[in-house]
Amino acid sequence: MRSSSSSERPRRPGRVRRLVTLLAALALPVTGLVALTTPAQAGTETADAPRAAAGQVNLGYFAEWGVYDRGYHVKDIVDSGSAEQITHINYAFGNVQNGACTVGDPYAAYERTYTAAESVSGVADTWDQPLRGNFNQLRQLKERYPHIKILWSFGGWSWSGGFTQAMQDPQAFAQSCHDLVNDPRWAGLFDGIDLDWEYPNGCGLTCDTSGPQVFGDMLRAFRAEFGDQLVTAAITADASDGGKISAVDYAYGAEHADHLAVMTYDFFGAWAATGPTAPHSPLTPYDGLPQQGFTGDAAVEALLGQGVPSSKLLLGIGFYGRGWSGVTQSEPGGSATGAAPGTYEAGIEDYHVLETSCPATGTVAGTAYAHCGDQWWSYDTPQTVLGKMDWARDRGLGGAFFWEFSGDSADGDLVSAIHDGLA
Repeated sequence: MRSSSSSERPRRPGRVRRLVTLLAALALPVTGLVALTTPAQAGTETADAPRAAAGQVNLGYFAEWGVYDRGYHVKDIVDSGSAEQITHINYAFGNVQNGACTVGDPYAAYERTYTAAESVSGVADTWDQPLRGNFNQLRQLKERYPHIKILWSFGGWSWSGGFTQAMQDPQAFAQSCHDLVNDPRWAGLFDGIDLDWEYPNGCGLTCDTSGPQVFGDMLRAFRAEFGDQLVTAAITADASDGGKISAVDYAYGAEHADHLAVMTYDFFGAWAATGPTAPHSPLTPYDGLPQQGFTGDAAVEALLGQGVPSSKLLLGIGFYGRGWSGVTQSEPGGSATGAAPGTYEAGIEDYHVLETSCPATGTVAGTAYAHCGDQWWSYDTPQTVLGKMDWARDRGLGGAFFWEFSGDSADGDLVSAIHDGLA
C-alpha cells in the first residue's frame, strides 16, 4: 500500500510554469484566473476538481488482480495525486464466455471487505453492506472526483477468446454486456464499456477469421444497446505490411465508438530471447528497427489512412519496461541470452522499480532505454512521455491512455507527465 497523501504532495514546477505562461498569454493577473471559470463550472467546482486539459482524454487501466500480490487499491489513485489528473478509468477485465459478458473475479470486484485505512472514504466496510470490493471503492472515488468516467473493460490478452463466438449474435452479446455493466447491484457506477478484443480477424492467444467488418459490426451493436453511454475499444498498433491493422476496417468501427485506444507498446521484448534489443514502445522509426511498421507513428498513420478521425485516437503508454539479460551493448540492437529478471514475470518490470534499479542511460525513437550490468531495459520516463504527448497534440489525437496505474511512481509522475503534456 502506498502511503503518500495527495494533500502532502508538493506542487510540480511544470504546472506552475504552464499557469504563468497561460496568464501571460491572456494578459491576465493571477486574480484574473477566476474569470476563466464558466458559470456552470463555478457551480460544481470542488477541492478535488479536475485539472485535465479540456477535451483531452487521460485514461488509465485499473487491473482487477492488482489488489492481490501488488497490493494496489483504488485509494492509491487518490494518494498518488492521479485522481485529480485522469479523466477516465478502464476497469480490467471482465470475461467473454458463452456469447456473453461475465464477471472476471467476483471477490475482487464486489466482495472483498475494505478496512478504514484501505478505503477511499476512510470508512470501513461492514460484512452486510450490499456492495464491497473494487466496485464500492470506485463508487467512493467517483463521489469524490465526479469528473472521472469509469468503464468496464472486457477481454484483454487472456480473455479475448470468447469474442468470436459472441459475435455470432452481436445483439445478444451487446445486451448481455449492457445488463451486466448496469446491474442494479452497482447501478450508476459505470459510464460505459470498453472492448479489448485481441484481435478481431487476427491472432492473439487464439485466432479469429470473422472478416474485416466484424469489429465495426460489434461496435455498432454496442452503440445501439448502450445509447448515450460510452462505447470504446482498445486496438492493435501493428502497422506492418499485411499486419493486424490492415485486417480490420477500423474507420467503420470508429463511427460507433467514442474513442479507440491504440496499444502502442509491446512491439518488442524478450520473447525474442537472443535479441536484438529494441525499445518496446518506439514512437518513430530508427536505424536498426527490427520490424517496419512497429512504431506509434506508423500505427496512427495507418489508422488515419483508413479514415479514422484523429480526435478518436488515444496514444498508448506502458507504465513498465521490457528487458533482456546477457547484454553487453548499451545502444539498441545488441544480442542477449534471455529475459531480464522481473518482480512478477521475467522480461517485464514496473516503471517505479526501474527508475531507481536501472535508470535510463539513453533515448531512441522517442522513448528511453537503460543498460545496467548485463541487463538492457526500455521504458518511458516522464521526459519521454512529455515528448509523446507533444507529438499526440500536434497530430490532433484525442489524448492518451496507459497500462496501468500500479506501475507508476508513488507520486504519479507518469500520470502527471501525460496530464502536463496534453495541457
